[in-house]
Amino acid sequence: IPDGHQHHFLRNDSLGMENTETTHEEDRQAVEQIAAGREKIEQELSRVIIGQKAAVEEILVTLFAGANCLITGVPGLAKTLLVQTISNAIDLRFSRVQFTIDLLPSDILGSEVLDQRSNEFTTHLGPIFTNLLLADEINRAAPKVQSALLEAMQEKSVTAGGATRPLPKPFFVMATQNPIEQEGTYPLPEAQLDRFLFELRIDYPSISEEEQIVRTTTALDQEPVESVLDGERIIAFQRLVRQVPIADHLIQYAVRLA
Repeated sequence: IPDGHQHHFLRNDSLGMENTETTHEEDRQAVEQIAAGREKIEQELSRVIIGQKAAVEEILVTLFAGANCLITGVPGLAKTLLVQTISNAIDLRFSRVQFTIDLLPSDILGSEVLDQRSNEFTTHLGPIFTNLLLADEINRAAPKVQSALLEAMQEKSVTAGGATRPLPKPFFVMATQNPIEQEGTYPLPEAQLDRFLFELRIDYPSISEEEQIVRTTTALDQEPVESVLDGERIIAFQRLVRQVPIADHLIQYAVRLA
């Protein structure tokens, strides 16, 4: 091979190595940003939420994975407050729907209303068109209402009025349910449970944590929660999570578990 071609190949190899090193450096910085972002969120949540560190960690995993989460716990354990505080810390649009037996799918997805002045139908989008949807006591709604969330949770889109509309990005569903009162409830079907990455069980706080909760909730001034991340940064984190390599034996183990 002529000397000139050898130098040409060597230059290409060196450029390839530089590009690879640059990519690895960018990935390393992105991972550090995820760790820093998670730490900031946990710091902000600690101003309002006392304890529940395991639940906070798993909810953050759900957010970074772009998945949905089911939170199970008795009333009074700050399930709703936890989700709302997370939406404030990440600066996301937040909607809460209280699921009841008389709730209709249109109350969540939206509906078409006839405008009598123009004699045309106008679409009114429901509360599902948000970034973070809290489905409070989801097992108290009828199955047809529960199934209205299936397409949104999986496809990130909603079909209503003959049109399919994409949901805002990022989009998450955080649902809660009460495990002790089963009268008038409808257990979630397996098809919908499969849409949740985690089922978190919120336990009672310890004695010391309860004392701290009393001090915090009876204080004159409540510390505000500051936004430390935004939706675009969360989307960037989700893309990075998808790039994490998985060893073949881990994939095989996960398949066997399923």
